[in-house]
Amino acid sequence: MLESSTARTIIIICIVIFNLIAFVLFGIDKKRAVERRWRISEKALFMVAIPGSALGALLGMYVFHHKTKHWYFRYCMPALFILQLAIAGIILYKCG
Repeated sequence: MLESSTARTIIIICIVIFNLIAFVLFGIDKKRAVERRWRISEKALFMVAIPGSALGALLGMYVFHHKTKHWYFRYCMPALFILQLAIAGIILYKCG
């Protein structure tokens, strides 16, 4: 079994990687939109953000100026990020 500090390190690395993937996907989709090429679906962009990477999605939205006019991205993505922060806080509080 992994030690607590090792498990936390692995979880943090995974969250960073997921956030980078979300950020990059928003950039790729913006580039494809400008070039009028095949796009990443909005559902896929949301699904990438769900497992702890809403921050990367938010940063991607605002750095690339992408999906910021859609109300469901503008309001749901920050709400998802707040929910993820709350869950992380609860987990850290419970696990000490």
